[in-house]
Amino acid sequence: MPSLPFSRVGLNLFSRFGFRLQLRASGQKPEVPKPTSEAPIDINFAQVFIAFIVLLFSLTVHESAHAWTADRLGDPTARERGRVSLNPIVHADLIGTVIFPLLALLGNLPLIGWAKPVPVNVRRLRHPRRDYVIVAAAGPASNLLLALAAAIGLWLIPVSPVILGEPNVSAPVASLLSGAMQINVLLAVFNMLPIPPLDGGNVLGGLLPGRLAGMFNEIRPYGFLLLYALMFTGRLNDLVGPPYYLLLSWLPQR
Repeated sequence: MPSLPFSRVGLNLFSRFGFRLQLRASGQKPEVPKPTSEAPIDINFAQVFIAFIVLLFSLTVHESAHAWTADRLGDPTARERGRVSLNPIVHADLIGTVIFPLLALLGNLPLIGWAKPVPVNVRRLRHPRRDYVIVAAAGPASNLLLALAAAIGLWLIPVSPVILGEPNVSAPVASLLSGAMQINVLLAVFNMLPIPPLDGGNVLGGLLPGRLAGMFNEIRPYGFLLLYALMFTGRLNDLVGPPYYLLLSWLPQR
């Protein structure tokens, strides 16, 4: 098996899917807004800040999970390059992690973002086929764990009503946790789509028998074209929406 980079996560996570995540203290399901061509752009800088910090942390954990898992399974390539780290700087791509997400959030545009892919040398893994699948699945699994932790925190924290002129710490904390829960579920579901080079495509490629795996991997160069076709036709929403809402419904809620 060749050396492969693992997952540029975060591609078109929000309005391309039809989801604009509402960072609410209640943690309820995000609504799909009806498009309005004449609606003015209303920038909520607090929500922009929360969404960016949550996305940055989620991408960092996702990529670090790939790197840590590969290292534990015998391939130190990512560790040697400093990728087994929760420091977002080592995973951040200036364009994909900072500039594009901020422009999208500030301009109320479709959010496009990604982190640096983690280098994995499959030949150095102890059990290449099995470990290849585990490393690929580690990123989405880390996002599901983050979503679960955020949901538990949201369930445990009592949220006080916001009263003008009175300090309220619980409301912004709840908004942060709600955003983290939604974003991480969406990251996990999107990245487990069985389309290379997404993590789900890598998992499926590792599970298929040799000949079928080879045929499947031939579509890898066209994976992003397929993703964009699904996005622009609206079919991606049909694929991501049901498991996204199902997973949200399984998380602890008040």
